[in-house]
Amino acid sequence: MLLQSIKLENFRQFRNESIDFADGNNGKNVTIIIGENGTGKTTFAQAFFWCLYGETEFSDKNMLNKIVATEMRPGQECKVQVTLKLHHGEVDYTLIREQIYRKDTSNRIKADNTTFDIAVKDASGNTNYVKKFQCESEVKGILPKELSRYFFFDGERIEKMSKDISTGKKATDFAKAVKGLLGLNAMYSAIQHFDPIKKSSVISSYESSYNAQSNTKIKEYTDTIERCKTEIAAIDARIEELDNEIEAARARKAEKSEEIKQYAEGEELQEKKEKLLSKIRAAEKSKSNVYKLISKDFNGSLSSFFSISLIQRALELLSEKDFAGKDIPYMHAKTIEYLLKQKVCLCGTHLDEGTIPYTKVKELIDFLPPQSISTTIGDFKKESKRRANDRQDIYGQVSDHLAVISQQEDDLTDLRDELAIVEGKLSGGDVRAKVRAINNEIQICDQTIRKDNAERDRKIAEKGKKESEMERADTERRNLTLLDDNNKKIEIYKAYAERIYKELQEVYMTSEAEIRYRLQTTINDIFKQIYEGGLYLTIDEKYHISVYATDYDGDVETSTAQSISVIFAFITGIIKMARDNRIATDEDVQLLSSEPYPLVMDAPLSAFDKRRIKTVCEALPETAEQVIIFIKDTDGELAEDYMGDRIGSRHHFDKKNEFETVLV
Repeated sequence: MLLQSIKLENFRQFRNESIDFADGNNGKNVTIIIGENGTGKTTFAQAFFWCLYGETEFSDKNMLNKIVATEMRPGQECKVQVTLKLHHGEVDYTLIREQIYRKDTSNRIKADNTTFDIAVKDASGNTNYVKKFQCESEVKGILPKELSRYFFFDGERIEKMSKDISTGKKATDFAKAVKGLLGLNAMYSAIQHFDPIKKSSVISSYESSYNAQSNTKIKEYTDTIERCKTEIAAIDARIEELDNEIEAARARKAEKSEEIKQYAEGEELQEKKEKLLSKIRAAEKSKSNVYKLISKDFNGSLSSFFSISLIQRALELLSEKDFAGKDIPYMHAKTIEYLLKQKVCLCGTHLDEGTIPYTKVKELIDFLPPQSISTTIGDFKKESKRRANDRQDIYGQVSDHLAVISQQEDDLTDLRDELAIVEGKLSGGDVRAKVRAINNEIQICDQTIRKDNAERDRKIAEKGKKESEMERADTERRNLTLLDDNNKKIEIYKAYAERIYKELQEVYMTSEAEIRYRLQTTINDIFKQIYEGGLYLTIDEKYHISVYATDYDGDVETSTAQSISVIFAFITGIIKMARDNRIATDEDVQLLSSEPYPLVMDAPLSAFDKRRIKTVCEALPETAEQVIIFIKDTDGELAEDYMGDRIGSRHHFDKKNEFETVLV
């Protein structure tokens, strides 16, 4: 299948756009469509899938252009149509998928089911239309949907396929792709046609043709054989289920084992985080205790602290006074009070109240025992000095405590900085709970693998018994059928069919092994060309792909770019082998050829650096017969440079508004 052109009418943001694809003439087999993000590259790429299979990956299944929908009047109808022209085999196909949209009086738009038509133009120029009910099967004959993802894919899908490789998933899909695209399916179908286990097979039809009238034992043995076939088919089906479950459990275990590695460091970080939090709590408590000590000490020296300024002022004032020698010896205040009461001094002076002599004598009371003023002032000074010393002590104590607090705050800052770094690595949350959950999943996977393997072994043993029983019945029946001429003929015909079946199986197994080996070699050649690294890969009999380093014993974990390179190599390897088979001179090899197919890729280079973009751009046109790339402008400029003379058709998306893009 090689694509000739595609036309989109009212398909989302494309109102009437078409592209003629480069078909390989003059060595130009690349069509490149460049656009900025959001211009409609993915939409255009999805149009292929919609036309072929009536499906897209859009969450909004309304394909009608928004502008057209807005301009529609009630009762009016408009169509969405994608027309794809392609060449397949010896004929040209025109595939037209159409969907009618109607607007009702409530301004709501409803869509009919899609209609699909295929016109076929043969080599002589005659055109016929495929019957409606045969259109879907006609497409299946051109490109089965299950294989289409190997030719129509985007960067996201490639990345998903690369993850499948790293976890061992989807190996059966790879096997189907190889068988479908490298000519093994026809041989496989032939084997199924003869398979004695299948009731509708050629060999089974002979077995049901025996004439049991000649001997009643023939029917008995035939019934035994049919029962064994039914039971063996059920056992095979169960073994296949178990294989799938085991493979899924192993893939899940591998995925979780990789995931838990990320948390192994996280668990250490979690322990470190908790130790840091404990240290921070202890440091904060210690700092709080020091603050309490400061408060306690300050409370004990509170009066001294607040009175010290008054004391200082008082001492300054007292320092200006001299009270020495002012006290009157051997006299008491009672003596002065007596004289004032008698109103006569010892010298005979009258002491009338309000007179100067009265006032002078009264002032003498301040200088008399029991507490003379000089003694009081002396005691005051002593107390003042004591309190001043207390103040000096509180300053020292607070200063010492503040020094401790300063050191504690420095320590806390360091601890909090370290905690922030650890939390940044952890991204929050307790990873040990996650580790426990992951471990539980791994254990469940191990249990599933053990349980299924045990049942699988039992089923294989049971199958062996059924096969032995069937063989004994077949031998006994064969001995009896040789006694009857008609049954003898049937036995001979069946022997021929069994021989063909065995030959087909042997050829198939040999061809499949050779193809797998050639595919492995081809993929490695392309992989080295694309990746240019010291890696190589192997494909086992179940099509599991393992990647190894040339200087390391054991498989290695691949980066995203390496895994995507493997997928590119795998897809292009299959296409290259199919192409080589078509041009081979060996007839046996030609039997394994298939149609050429295009590679239609949406944003295929986004995961690569410039060097890999160059090698991919050089490899793709050499291996595929037709390459169609939808690509963003920055990668597109590189692709244009590297594909250069292989580009036969180039287009750019010009976004007019959010609902319309045109091709230029």
